[in-house]
Amino acid sequence: MGRIFTILLLLSLTIHASAQDVYIVSKGQVSFSSKAKQELIRATSRELKGLIDIKKKTFAFKIPIMSFIGFNSPVQRLHFNENYMESDRFPESTFTGKIIEDFVLNKDGVYKVRAKGKLDIHGISQERIIDVEVTSKNNKITFKADFVVPLNDHNIKVPRVVYDKLATDIKIQVTAEALPK
Repeated sequence: MGRIFTILLLLSLTIHASAQDVYIVSKGQVSFSSKAKQELIRATSRELKGLIDIKKKTFAFKIPIMSFIGFNSPVQRLHFNENYMESDRFPESTFTGKIIEDFVLNKDGVYKVRAKGKLDIHGISQERIIDVEVTSKNNKITFKADFVVPLNDHNIKVPRVVYDKLATDIKIQVTAEALPK
């Protein structure tokens, strides 16, 4: 999936599009939390990369799995990467697709849109529609999204020994800022 993202990125940057049409994520953060019966686990990555083609209403994002930090202990981070996410086999997660609604970037405002696409986590791709709040101000866009990812949808197994410590539905928060390329 990483190769597909790179190809999409290169194609979108080489196709002659107005600089006002293609926006590149300049700052991006993805956080997750697992609230289970016995434990709350949180981690964050500030390595979100991506682009949005406003004219075509398409997007492509990726995040390296090993970039997540936080957790309650170094051992927990190790288990996250080795046992659950298998980061060596599946080093990144991606989300690619289309923006369903229209929004106007040359007019400052806040817009509610839906992003429809393929969310690839742990080597399993699932179609998702994610509600996104987009703010356009001074030729910069920021966006926020909150959604839930069921571990079963991406074939992430939870051993019985940690069942009370790891939620089966993980809450995801994404915030990012994008500027014209």
